[in-house]
Amino acid sequence: MLTVASDIDVLARFGRALADPIRCRILLALREAPAYPADLADALGVSRTRLSNHLACLRDCGLVVTVPDGRRTRYELADERLGHALDDLRTAVVAVESGRTCVDADGKGCC
Repeated sequence: MLTVASDIDVLARFGRALADPIRCRILLALREAPAYPADLADALGVSRTRLSNHLACLRDCGLVVTVPDGRRTRYELADERLGHALDDLRTAVVAVESGRTCVDADGKGCC
């Protein structure tokens, strides 16, 4: 059963999803059009196993859904507004001081 998440929960889920560059690339690809896992793996240049793990994370975060298509399963954004949100985030101006990185830059590859 689907439930509506609280504002804080939605932002935390979005943050978790965007914390990994591969998941960001998946979301941007699905922003363009729904896709099958094999096609996504080929387009992104990652193994199908690795892609599957990232898709599971995005499903758990509630950002993508699966759509049965015959014997295959297609992935798409859970809500078309997520595509607009990604565009807004992607084009936002971020104030970054020269030579500064995120706190977790060394340990988690942030920034």
